[in-house]
Amino acid sequence: MQVGAPTIELNDGHRFPELGLGTYGLNGDEGAAAIGTAISGGYRLLDTALNYGNEDAVGRAVRESEVAREDLVVTSKLPGRHHGYDEAHRSIDETLGNLGLDHVDLYLIHWPNPSVDKFVDTWKAFVDLRDSGKVRSIGVSNFTPEHLRRIVDATGVAPAVNQVELHPYFPQAALRKVHQELGIVTESWSPLAKRSELLTEQPIVDAAAAHGVAPGQVVLRWHVQIGAVPVPKSGDAARQRENLDVFGFELTDAEVAAISALERGRLWDGDPDTHEEM
Repeated sequence: MQVGAPTIELNDGHRFPELGLGTYGLNGDEGAAAIGTAISGGYRLLDTALNYGNEDAVGRAVRESEVAREDLVVTSKLPGRHHGYDEAHRSIDETLGNLGLDHVDLYLIHWPNPSVDKFVDTWKAFVDLRDSGKVRSIGVSNFTPEHLRRIVDATGVAPAVNQVELHPYFPQAALRKVHQELGIVTESWSPLAKRSELLTEQPIVDAAAAHGVAPGQVVLRWHVQIGAVPVPKSGDAARQRENLDVFGFELTDAEVAAISALERGRLWDGDPDTHEEM
């Protein structure tokens, strides 16, 4: 019997789960325990960032888990204040120290910070970090097609992953098409569009009733079927189990289309062309 989510292959040959755990807000002893519960429950992809302030909790959960390290995919992200070639090399050492691990499986540039305009040099450092063994796979977060093309043109290396705001209100069809052309996996932050009325939308409620599942499971299954990897956050064991249990049913094409038609735009104040994250 399969444990957790199925995996897909990244453009560098590494395997990547089709659903992961977002860990923002899971801090300290309580956070480490919640992350440990998720690992025990089948999660193999864990998403953190230096700016979340919880790399220590994630690392502790990984180190204390009975699951083999090589079976876990640990993601972290480099903050805007550490953009630059040399800065990126220092930042990964800080992250590894926080985690108490000798490598991360996926390392992302958290935001492009275009006004600083150091993301190309940062990406060059990421390519070298991958070659050093401190990082297995490299990617970006919140990059637009223009940002992606700049780093690919400069290095010849496409990110393995681009993690972006993505949910039925903001399905990012044009960006996903570019990802497909470049061989980049789309990963979704805020996959359930928290603090919105998404889970009460009629197409989602109807699909949940038709399949005998919760509305949140319908949305996460929608992500999987459009080829995106969602990383929902939850510290609650029952909700963690529910979120992961989306591989035993399939939405119809009509259901996927109806959910995608809910599109209305970005919910979060984070336009990658203007947002500055430090």
